[in-house]
Amino acid sequence: MTSDGRLDLDLAVPIEMGGSGDGANPELLFAAGYAACFHSALQMVARTKKVSVADSSVGTRVGIGPGGNGGFELSVHLEVTIPGMPTQEAQTLADAAHQVCPYSNATRGNIDVTVSVVDD
Repeated sequence: MTSDGRLDLDLAVPIEMGGSGDGANPELLFAAGYAACFHSALQMVARTKKVSVADSSVGTRVGIGPGGNGGFELSVHLEVTIPGMPTQEAQTLADAAHQVCPYSNATRGNIDVTVSVVDD
């Protein structure tokens, strides 16, 4: 539980690490945080370019697997949806958001992160 009581979850070891997967795990929380942060970055970039992303959404898939040093490492795939916007324009906005998103900046060069636009 967080100190302010806003977040209270049962945690479980993910299946990929030999656990039951019967609860939230750090990777799920990381995915939620990254998606929310990236969506805020996307909205900021859109405001700067004076385009609307009112019905946009960001989904995140976080993978975990063996790392080269004997530990584990993450990978992230961000899926951006911007209804009504041509794919190339949406990809340009998503790429710009990837450059300013704090999570993207924190993970750049450390883990594999891909960003793609998907149809709604």
